[in-house]
Amino acid sequence: MASTQTLIDLIKAELKTAGISYAQLARELGLSESSVKRMFAAGGEMPLSRIDELCRVLKTDFAELSQRLSQSQPLRLELSLQQEREVVADEKLLLMAICCLSQWSYEQIVATYRLSEADATRAMAHLDRLGIIALRPLNRYRLQVAKTFRWRPHGPVMQFFRDSVMQDFFNGGFDGDGELMMLVHGQLSPGMARELRDRLQRVAEDFARQHLLDQKLPDAEKRQFTLVMGMRCWLFERFAHLQRPATVTRAMTAERSYQNSQ
Repeated sequence: MASTQTLIDLIKAELKTAGISYAQLARELGLSESSVKRMFAAGGEMPLSRIDELCRVLKTDFAELSQRLSQSQPLRLELSLQQEREVVADEKLLLMAICCLSQWSYEQIVATYRLSEADATRAMAHLDRLGIIALRPLNRYRLQVAKTFRWRPHGPVMQFFRDSVMQDFFNGGFDGDGELMMLVHGQLSPGMARELRDRLQRVAEDFARQHLLDQKLPDAEKRQFTLVMGMRCWLFERFAHLQRPATVTRAMTAERSYQNSQ
């Protein structure tokens, strides 16, 4: 969520673009120039009524100003370590974060999970403060994260999934309609590994895109699916003692060479 100071900075930029000085603005608002300067100073107060007057001077409205403000905010690629700790500490907040990242509507969430409207609204407001969503009236929201957003690889959220979710997920048979699990092992050049990683990323984006397209279908025609993909330079520790020493040495040397090239 954009801060008040960010909004003030945007208004200052709009005034500069329009060629309106503080002295001119003071006359338009019926204030002294010193009062206008204090209003725009760091820590200054700007009530909503004053913003409406500024919009009048700039010949715009608050909706257009809000849109420009939203467009000026860079999309998040990840949260800070502390922010992830906040998300994991509250299971309702974590659930709401996952649902919002999947772009579920507020109505879908409260109809699917045992969350009171107060709990759901409180969690969405918290996600707004964290910068994951921009909350709008009637609990509508817009994602504030990039398509490449991900939880920190070794952060609290991924650790939670490793500890509490992975076993439950992989205990399934993966033999139902539309289900699949494959384990493929091989040797690739670093360049080809990066290319394959990018292709897998596009598969994940296709999954997310299809999820949005299928939102218009009746609930009876949809089922919940979860896609988990992972690829890493890795040797199963259980088999490590069976490798010949020369093979282990070559593998370790190749891994170090690859890491040094990054």
